Amino acid sequence: MPVDYSLYMVTDGTPAILGDRNLEDVVTSALKGGVTVVQYRDKTSDTGLMIANALALGQICYRYGVPLIINDRVDVAIASGAQGVHLGQTDMDPNVARQLLGPQSIIGVTVSNIAEAGTATRAGADYLGIGTVYPTPTKENTNSIIGTSGVQHILRTLYDGGCIATPTVAIGGINAKNVQRVMYKSSAIVKGLDGVAVVSAITAADNPENAARELRRLIEEPPIFISGLPLMEMRVEELLESANDVIKDVARKQPICHNMTNLVVQNIAANVAIAIGASPIMANNGDEAAEIAVLSGALVINMGSVNPAAIDNYVKATQAYNACGQPVLFDPVGAGATTLRRDAVQILLGNGYYEVIKGNESEIRELLGDTTAQQRGVDSGVSTSSEAEKARLASKLALQERNIVVITGKTDYISDGMRVFSIKNGSSYLCYITGSGCTLGTTIAACLAAHMGDPLLATVAGMLMFEIASEKAGLREDVKGPGTFVPAFIDELHNITKLAGRSDRSWLANAQVTDVSSAILP
Repeated sequence: MPVDYSLYMVTDGTPAILGDRNLEDVVTSALKGGVTVVQYRDKTSDTGLMIANALALGQICYRYGVPLIINDRVDVAIASGAQGVHLGQTDMDPNVARQLLGPQSIIGVTVSNIAEAGTATRAGADYLGIGTVYPTPTKENTNSIIGTSGVQHILRTLYDGGCIATPTVAIGGINAKNVQRVMYKSSAIVKGLDGVAVVSAITAADNPENAARELRRLIEEPPIFISGLPLMEMRVEELLESANDVIKDVARKQPICHNMTNLVVQNIAANVAIAIGASPIMANNGDEAAEIAVLSGALVINMGSVNPAAIDNYVKATQAYNACGQPVLFDPVGAGATTLRRDAVQILLGNGYYEVIKGNESEIRELLGDTTAQQRGVDSGVSTSSEAEKARLASKLALQERNIVVITGKTDYISDGMRVFSIKNGSSYLCYITGSGCTLGTTIAACLAAHMGDPLLATVAGMLMFEIASEKAGLREDVKGPGTFVPAFIDELHNITKLAGRSDRSWLANAQVTDVSSAILP
């Protein structure tokens, strides 16, 4: 009979996790809440006590029709009649365990990289525990923290190797706050996770039954922060026609645009938001984000300021918007410039879902783990990449993060992983003013909030509005340089807003949009 791995409970009998409660009572409560697999993990008790505990837990699991797995100890599994064993990389070889346990027993193996996954599947592992996803105190000898991108990489490799049927669970620091994000972001689309393994999220809970029931609900329900499906069939002509409707929606709905950015650019970002019909809020305290998020707006995280307090506020705000299902745009400013910024990026990506990630080529490369393009401060170095290479970069990160990715530059690239569009509009004056990238984020975020359900279209519409407005401003006779460009640019944004409101698409006449999706084909 197939095993349901969706909610895999790993016990922990240490005082720090279990407290003074009875392990059997905790497991019983968790099973009532919907746990589908129980692993008995005990690193301190002697063999006799472990066998006694396993026998007792086995009887409880039998009543609920749930398999009991023993961590590490094949001898305890045999003596207790447990349904299987879970092995780490330094434990017994799975082939030897199979010989001892027999063909009907369940054998799981912990893996943290492609090589380990390949070895385990060739050895006949019945399922893989992939991790560690996030740091956790229950794993003192964690060799590596692989994050959701690491899990996704292993899943894609399993698919490519013909192991699509091998069940997988992610493990490490998973709880009710991040379980949906782990399930969604870990998916390689062609192969997703079969479940998650949790320790303290259930065992340490005041009410294990309620904790398990909530986790089960979150696993089974689609994440609220996912607003739309990839835009697959729309041609460029249709895209341009729909872009005007997005801009029209911004002025009509006047969405909140919550900016968490530095003081240098707050003024121009607020003015841009107002010019396009949005309602700006400049608030950097994460503790108030939950009250703002319910106002149906969008959040812009501009990583201009990087310190522990700022990062904590960014995480709080992101999670508040994720919980409400409202879009978040992440601008990883200077992601590769310093070690502090590289670490901050990993913290933010690991603790939230971003519907759009916008950055220059160097920043996007950094998010993909490619450090070949060193940044000078917050500016991108000179690019030597071809258009096809940039299109593939955008697509690769979009597939990894399962979102929309924008690479800014002389030519901008926007991808949802399956499709890539390039935009060649814009003005060179944008390079000579402070906050142009931040205000682009503001514009896109307003479009995301006003046109929920189609993030790729909303992003393209916001990009077009911004770049075409800058182009029009740069060509005006009254613009003599960067100083006169800024007010003209804000004027042109407002002019486009008025045209869109009248369903006048003339502002799109010189839009230079190209579908470059062919560049990402094998």
